[in-house]
Amino acid sequence: MADDGFTKEERAAMKQRAAELRAQAKRQKAEDKAAADLQDVLAAHAAMTDDERALAEHVHALVAEHAPGLAPKTWYGFPSYAGPDGKVVAFFQPGSKFGTRYSTLGFQDSARLDDGSLWATSFALTAVDDASTAAIADLLRRATAEAPAGS
Repeated sequence: MADDGFTKEERAAMKQRAAELRAQAKRQKAEDKAAADLQDVLAAHAAMTDDERALAEHVHALVAEHAPGLAPKTWYGFPSYAGPDGKVVAFFQPGSKFGTRYSTLGFQDSARLDDGSLWATSFALTAVDDASTAAIADLLRRATAEAPAGS
């Protein structure tokens, strides 16, 4: 097979995303899509290492508390949180997914984190502590803040 430039892990993530899209299409007719999406996120947590699961569950709890308008769903196999339009705003990527030394809390372009002409959209996450909890809570509140009038 020719080298397509993707790692084994990247190809697996793409296949996982395709399966998610097929499942979401089937769920469009389901009565409780939100409950099914939440179950997918909880299953993604369960598949993680103990350390990564603790981080993911902590992020999940912070989203519920500080960004309750975001809906849990999976995205490329990651626990993620989408706005009312269905677009992912924030996601948790376990480090083991691509063999990195840390997990990542990431934000998509719909997150309202803009700060001048340069701002961070992903953050390495290695532990749950007071400082990271406060920073994540602030990022989630900012990411989901209402757009200023005229923007």
